[in-house]
Amino acid sequence: MSVKAANAEAIRRLTAAEPVLVDCVPASEALGLERHTVLHAGPPIAWTAMCPPVQGAIAGALRYEGWAPSETAAIALAAQGGLRFEPCHHRGAVGPMAGIITCSMPVFVIENRAFGNRAFATINEGLGRVLRYGANDESVLARLAWLRDEVGPLLGRALRRKSLDLRPIMAQAVRMGDEMHQRNIAASALLARALFPSLAREANGPALTRFVDFLGDHDQFFLNLAMAAAKAALDPLVGIAGSTVVTTMARNGTEFGIRVAGCGGRWFTAPVNMPKGLYFPGFGVEDANPDMGDSAIVETVGLGGMAMAASPAVARFVGAGGLAEALRITEEMREITLGEHPHFRIPTQDDRGAPVGIDVRRVVATGITPLINTGIAGRKIGVGQVGAGFVRAPLDCFTAALEALAAG
Repeated sequence: MSVKAANAEAIRRLTAAEPVLVDCVPASEALGLERHTVLHAGPPIAWTAMCPPVQGAIAGALRYEGWAPSETAAIALAAQGGLRFEPCHHRGAVGPMAGIITCSMPVFVIENRAFGNRAFATINEGLGRVLRYGANDESVLARLAWLRDEVGPLLGRALRRKSLDLRPIMAQAVRMGDEMHQRNIAASALLARALFPSLAREANGPALTRFVDFLGDHDQFFLNLAMAAAKAALDPLVGIAGSTVVTTMARNGTEFGIRVAGCGGRWFTAPVNMPKGLYFPGFGVEDANPDMGDSAIVETVGLGGMAMAASPAVARFVGAGGLAEALRITEEMREITLGEHPHFRIPTQDDRGAPVGIDVRRVVATGITPLINTGIAGRKIGVGQVGAGFVRAPLDCFTAALEALAAG
């Protein structure tokens, strides 16, 4: 198959995806995740190379699971080789920021009805001091226990009663101003409207009230679902011989990694960049950790920073300017992509489809790297989120991927 034909097939599979939210179950059931196995965001990494927020999140997860009685004991267990670390991507999952998944955590199950594959993501915890940003105090662990013991089972029962087609929700949310990475207000509201009838039939009283209050205060709830929907859409591209389309972009706080359709599961990595953006009061660039998280899978499917023109409010929020700059960024992203998404259409660009299908050849030829919207984690264990912004993918991993494709 020629490169042109391979890439046409890759774009066809990507845009034909039909991600459907079908269940919410423990990671041990969905992923076959074993005790003392910890999934993390980004490409593979050893404990000693992990940044402090990722180590802090792991320490919190070990206490949450009951595998360590304290942060000191958790760090000692990890440092002594008592854990198995794997990227979320190696288990068909994605995780925001630190991306930690352990066996008892509930995960959403998204099925790509067009190709039969599944993808998984945890329930989004909310903003601020949360595990994914490296916070691990008692309030963080209590929230995780509530998600495990009450919210996950409730969502599972509701979704088994009625599954939810995510593509129409995402398409409508883009028309309503979401870019599906830093802004998920519309998508979260549309999800709630679709989910509430089944929730009301499965629960009442305090449990339902607690979850409704949580969802009502949580504009970013849909983010993890958008990530898993993107993962489900991209996995059918893996292994298309000759294709130069990127199937994964992910960061672990130390390295940025990509995978390309024609190279299967092989990672190409480079040092991760520092985000630029706006900081919460009391924080500045000196408090920030380099970029991390699997959430760049959203950009890989044509949303997030790639679709900045759909969400000019986000451009200003992350420090990238207003409408004119948002339009410019999306037009720049069209230079490194192969097509337009037929379902994710941008009103501010006369309903053009979002740029989709990042081509490593075009990235290397132009020197333009994907722009990714992102949260900013504090660089110290326990601090949590300190701001929001954007980051550029490093060019070197795209160059390495192109060289590998050329070498056959």
